[in-house]
Amino acid sequence: MIQAVVHIALVVKDYDEAIDFYTKKLHFELVEDTYQPEQNKRWVVVSPSGSNGTTILLAKASKPEQEPFIGNQAGGRVFLFLGTDDFNRDFEDMKRRGIEFVREPAAQEYGVVAVFKDLYGNLWDLIQFSQSHPMLHRVK
Repeated sequence: MIQAVVHIALVVKDYDEAIDFYTKKLHFELVEDTYQPEQNKRWVVVSPSGSNGTTILLAKASKPEQEPFIGNQAGGRVFLFLGTDDFNRDFEDMKRRGIEFVREPAAQEYGVVAVFKDLYGNLWDLIQFSQSHPMLHRVK
């Protein structure tokens, strides 16, 4: 049996500002942007550059009860984890591009990590796994 988590839905306020943030600030690739007339919405998928793993579906809040979750998908916890093969390169580039880090880089047993906010305030880890960590091969 082969299965995979294909998309993670991320509730956003606006498709275009979210695309702009992810593609220009984080260097993600725009995988798909398709209008779905039957539901009057867009199917917008982004992915970290060079990744062929799980993608992010940018899902515009379409009901008032969805709006409070914009920027608070995980109740204030780190929600998503962006693995890198070169922490310092990506950390410095993200800072130059105006990404707000709320926790500075720290060496941990599992690797080097810092916490940043996306455009709506969701918390992310930027992480480079140590050579002995079982997740290392997923970022190579």
